[in-house]
Amino acid sequence: MIPLDTWLLFVAASIALAATPGPNQVYLVSRTLVQGRAAGLVSLAGTSTGLAFHIAAAAARLSAVLAAVPAAYDAVRWAGAAYLLLVAWQAWRTRAPTRGGVPQRASPAALYRDGALTGILNPKVALFQLAFFPQFVDPAQGSVLAQGAVLGATQLAVVGAYDALLIIAAGSVRGWFGDRPAWAAWSRRVLAGVFVLLAARLVVDER
Repeated sequence: MIPLDTWLLFVAASIALAATPGPNQVYLVSRTLVQGRAAGLVSLAGTSTGLAFHIAAAAARLSAVLAAVPAAYDAVRWAGAAYLLLVAWQAWRTRAPTRGGVPQRASPAALYRDGALTGILNPKVALFQLAFFPQFVDPAQGSVLAQGAVLGATQLAVVGAYDALLIIAAGSVRGWFGDRPAWAAWSRRVLAGVFVLLAARLVVDER
């Protein structure tokens, strides 16, 4: 199995990576500010699924295809950008309050789906995991698959805990916005803008 010092080094690296602002964190905070802490946590389940997908792909070396085949990388990148623009349009279009003045809310299923696809359709994450994991896996220490499972579970726990803290903090700040009626009118526009910026980031990013 993985030596303790190697595992502790991986934990430290995962904490440092989690503390580095990224698209998933921007998405989670935005969702929380718009719809509340519960929505942020459901979205976190989705982004965690996306991260788990890339961890599994890196362990199976599927991500190597993205690194070796430029067309595959670009296909995933453009698909991700197109999906984010679609979600941005939906957020902008449904910004108006429903009857009784209560803002329309995305369902838990939609929140989870958007979070998962936002993570999965980001080829940068796939390539990063492919480069990050092998540094902590040593075939001489036993099953590579078992080591990958331990490291993957560790990274998911670290990233999930850090992002959950961000969501809790954003949920507290949301109370300040909730006392201001103008925020309800602008919240959907802000969320749509976040999705557009994330899509633009995928479009202009290169490997």
